[in-house]
Amino acid sequence: MPSHSSSAPASLAPFVVRPQTQGHAKAVDALLDLAFGPGRFAKASYRLREGVDPIDTLSFVAEYTNVAGPRGDTEEKLAGSIRYWPVQIGPNAEGAVTDALLLGPLAVAPDLQSKGAGLALMAASLAAAKEQGHGLVFLVGDLPYYQRAGFSKVPAGQVVMPQPYDPERLLWIALEPGADEGIAGDMMRPRGL
Repeated sequence: MPSHSSSAPASLAPFVVRPQTQGHAKAVDALLDLAFGPGRFAKASYRLREGVDPIDTLSFVAEYTNVAGPRGDTEEKLAGSIRYWPVQIGPNAEGAVTDALLLGPLAVAPDLQSKGAGLALMAASLAAAKEQGHGLVFLVGDLPYYQRAGFSKVPAGQVVMPQPYDPERLLWIALEPGADEGIAGDMMRPRGL
């Protein structure tokens, strides 16, 4: 995975990945509505996010330059966004609880899907997560897509999310060697939140 500083834009042509700011909020919300619809709030991932703030230093957008008009005017347009949330897994057989990240939502504008924005967002944000000392990331998604970024299926029954979710779609990636060893139990909001 390429190493990108979380403060500097990363480019995977034609997209530029940069930290999400308050100025992106309305466009990101509109993109999430378009990509996932109102039913997204009933999903297990959203239940884990209730009352918890996303990790600002791991919230990114992908933008592209739109050229329009006879004079060739340009403007930056939102292509996609990604966020991460703190979660905990456990307790395992030894009673340990492990801090981890929950990726999502990852959203890309429908007319820009399959052009690299999602992979660019994952590459930059996973590199930033590793740089910030995070060791383990989970998500609920399609393995054929996310395995291109290094994700694999969580072994059946090893980690359990709140219902409803499809255990076949629970994926993870260890950002540090061995970060996934001994991990077992329920996925939950961090204690104290």
